[in-house]
Amino acid sequence: MTKEEEIKYVFANKDLIASKKKNAIKRGDLILGNYTSDSENKEVNKAGVDLSTQEVGILRAKLVINTTNVIDSHMDCHIPGIWNKTLSESKILYLLQEHEMEFDKIISDSVNDGLTATAESISWKKLGYPYNGKTEALIFDVQIKKEVNPFMFDLYQKGRVLNHSVGMRYMKIFLCVDSNEPYYAAEKEAWDKYYPMVANSEIADEKGYFWAVTEAKVIEGSAVVKGSNEFTPVMEIEIDKSEPSADTQTEEPEQSTQTTTIKRRRN
Repeated sequence: MTKEEEIKYVFANKDLIASKKKNAIKRGDLILGNYTSDSENKEVNKAGVDLSTQEVGILRAKLVINTTNVIDSHMDCHIPGIWNKTLSESKILYLLQEHEMEFDKIISDSVNDGLTATAESISWKKLGYPYNGKTEALIFDVQIKKEVNPFMFDLYQKGRVLNHSVGMRYMKIFLCVDSNEPYYAAEKEAWDKYYPMVANSEIADEKGYFWAVTEAKVIEGSAVVKGSNEFTPVMEIEIDKSEPSADTQTEEPEQSTQTTTIKRRRN
């Protein structure tokens, strides 16, 4: 199928395709293109001090669950503001292991572990990637408790979790087409509006179209091995260690808290 034939097919079936995209629970997919992290970024991603010999019970982490302004393997590009409505709604949010909605796959939740979700505008350079401009990152601030999911606790503690993914449902989506043909007028208007926001614009140039997603509903965020948005790292992780004071064992022993930062992406 040629580029023009693919665009015509997508355009002819845009309502059906858009409906399928909205009705499916979508998870972040591997970004298209040939981007490879430089050696410095690989070191940052993999950095992690193994403190497993210490008695640690809680990790505090800042995790990038999703990033906007990049086209994924479904030719979808999340647009800044995509999370505004969903984050303003009251709901229970989960951090899961590989999108499995099972009790033994829960890592953290907003009821018991203080999980909070925010959308933050962050430069690609701050995240460690070579794109210009900014992305809007969906960030989970979480407590990761050893007693809840010992396996994932251990992986986070050792710096072995490199990627995250968002489980979501699309609410508003627009087809963008790079064509001056009159019957693509609305799609060309969308292209002109959203194309300047795309960091990996070479994908849009190659295909001649993409889908701009302007609103989505968050269902959960997950730790994944590979296959989610590549630009979804651990930003910060700390170890919190609370234990009774060694000085005395009174009726109400004082607590001393030790906090050690073991991973932080460069600013």
